[in-house]
Amino acid sequence: MGKKRSGGGLSPTQQAAKFLGVSVLAGAVLAGIALPAAGALGLAAKGSVEGFDEIPANLKQPPLSQRTTILDNEGGAIATVYSRDRTVVPLKDISPYMQKALVAIEDSRFYEHGAVDLKGILRAINENAQSGGVAQGASTLTQQYVKNVFMEEAGDDPTKLAQATQQTIGRKIRELKYAIQLEDKLGKKRILANYLNITYFGEQAYGVEAASQRYFSKPAKNLTMEESAMLAGIVQSPSRYDPVNDEEEATKRRNVVLQRMAETHDISQDEADRAKEKPLGLKISRPQNGCITAVKGAGFFCDYVREVFLTDPVFGKTKEARAKLWNRGGLRVQTTLDPQTQESVQASIKDHVYQTDKVATAATFVEPGTGKILGMGQSKPYGFGKNETQINYSVNRQMSGSNFGFPTGSTFKPFLAAAALEQGTPVTKSYPAPYQMPYPKSVQTCSGKPWVNNGGFTVENENESERGPYALKEAMEKSINTYFVQMIGDTGMCPVMDMADKLGVVQGNGDKLPEVPAIVLGSKGISPLTMASAYAAFANRGTYCTPVAIESITAPGDKSLPVPKSSCSRAMTTKTADGINTLLSGVVDSGTGKEAGLTDRDNAGKTGTTDSRKNAWFVGYTPNLSGAVWVGSALQNVEMVNIPIGGQYHAKVYGADTPGPIWRDAMVGALSGKPSPDFNLIDIPDPDRDRGPDGDRGRDGDPDQDPDQGDGSPGSNGNKTPFPGISLPPGVLGGGNGHGGGHR
Repeated sequence: MGKKRSGGGLSPTQQAAKFLGVSVLAGAVLAGIALPAAGALGLAAKGSVEGFDEIPANLKQPPLSQRTTILDNEGGAIATVYSRDRTVVPLKDISPYMQKALVAIEDSRFYEHGAVDLKGILRAINENAQSGGVAQGASTLTQQYVKNVFMEEAGDDPTKLAQATQQTIGRKIRELKYAIQLEDKLGKKRILANYLNITYFGEQAYGVEAASQRYFSKPAKNLTMEESAMLAGIVQSPSRYDPVNDEEEATKRRNVVLQRMAETHDISQDEADRAKEKPLGLKISRPQNGCITAVKGAGFFCDYVREVFLTDPVFGKTKEARAKLWNRGGLRVQTTLDPQTQESVQASIKDHVYQTDKVATAATFVEPGTGKILGMGQSKPYGFGKNETQINYSVNRQMSGSNFGFPTGSTFKPFLAAAALEQGTPVTKSYPAPYQMPYPKSVQTCSGKPWVNNGGFTVENENESERGPYALKEAMEKSINTYFVQMIGDTGMCPVMDMADKLGVVQGNGDKLPEVPAIVLGSKGISPLTMASAYAAFANRGTYCTPVAIESITAPGDKSLPVPKSSCSRAMTTKTADGINTLLSGVVDSGTGKEAGLTDRDNAGKTGTTDSRKNAWFVGYTPNLSGAVWVGSALQNVEMVNIPIGGQYHAKVYGADTPGPIWRDAMVGALSGKPSPDFNLIDIPDPDRDRGPDGDRGRDGDPDQDPDQGDGSPGSNGNKTPFPGISLPPGVLGGGNGHGGGHR
């Protein structure tokens, strides 16, 4: 080793050795390998670095992570999502000025040297020896590209990223070998294109196309000379030369690039001087990443699509494999979302429930026969701010929904009715259905061990005037609790469980429904998507189709990926479905759902309100569209009594007066201009509703009286706790996130 110079500095030989030993310059590594002196410098000492010939022969070049675009069913963009904002473009779509600027400032002899620039190395050694440090680099553009490939493969893994950028001779030797191979394999133009597409330009922009859009809101092919110089200057240090945060520093750097372009004769000195006088001319486009940027209020649907991708095995056997594919991006995801339906859903929600209200609403609409989700929205927008949320109230917990779903109230009653009809119960079946009665002494379950009413629990109707006997049609229209409690006593729990399974009805946490009679009154939490899909089976004459959100996916290179398909299966006979459609048509025609009914086409549905009015529902459908609307507090801590919602005061909220109109207005807009098919209704004899002066029937046969007013008191159609004055032990009503017990 040479001696120190007087004054304590290193001799030129020592400086050169230091440069070769610790510099980040890959060219220095080549000098160490190519020259016999390499051994003396210790670069190839046994065990210090991987043997050159032992490095794998081919560089693994992972596909570049790019933007993924999520589209509606007409091809309109919903949102763009990415882990790295990048759009890969060919060299012909990159401004010639940009190509020249980058080469001039990063590797001016790029087209003259091979993978390693020996002249540049010697120049760098001389400059660094004179400065006493590492003032100038010598890595070629090809070597820099290889380093970027290592970083791209590391992704967002901090450990792998550190390994990819560690300042070691071993990494430099690997970088060198691959650079030599790529020069031979790809050629200069391809390497330049790859580099321009992979490198980071700051402000979340990877690749020149994203950078051009970010800083100048234009495609890279249209970049001017001075714009190209600014972008080329950023590459060396994206944080230091960030034009958004330090325009003065970025301008200085741009001018350095312009001068270098003049020195390399890419432009004239006069052109460079004139360009230096110009402002940067920024026209910033802020990053538009993620479902928070979704149009038409489709942020939650966008998030649902993402969850489907990350959880469905069709996209990869493991969670890690699916996440890797999603993060790599570059996908065009065509979804089932119908823009007309989505716009109508959001407009209706906005009209009826304010973002600032104490309660929220969620609405989901699906297509019977296909399972396609056509609309999904809620009143608390997708976001992180006040009165915003990232919880999708329309779906199950597994898909980033609420923990338990929401108690459904009487919207569950049609499932019991369908199970009973499947068991042979006549559609004209009558029960005494008094105003108040005990639960059955026992109810048969699937296990054979019956549920037993050891606590002497009772159930009552909403109004004392509601006294039977009732036939099924009128009981459904008026949502008579005691009728359906008697029905489940005769039908048993197992047929109801079987029907729920066939209709895809599970709790919001993914668990099966418990075998307790109170589920018929909607005691358990279920998601709106589940309810909309189940009711769609009625519209589809008994065939249930699992919900789907993705139509097709195109990967880079126009490669089609497999996507989940809806699975359709018969849940009930067409006779049973036609019977339910007839019963629920009566609900919107003259029953509790009259406020929600459509006037221009066949429609059917059911209202539901839970105890203490913490949840209100309307689930309804036409032959070609099914939708579920929930209103309530996500935390189940707001009783909707004496409450303003959407600027309208409610003494008592019930299923028909808030979720009902949301459903109605959403359906009107969604179906405007669409076909109006008919149900296959059946004839159900309508018993005499006028029971005489005793007023047993509550409405005394007056067809003009609002059925939602019950005994005439304002808002009296809402639910009461089914067991007033009784403290129930856990499990009697099914536990979970509320007792349910909804009537209307």
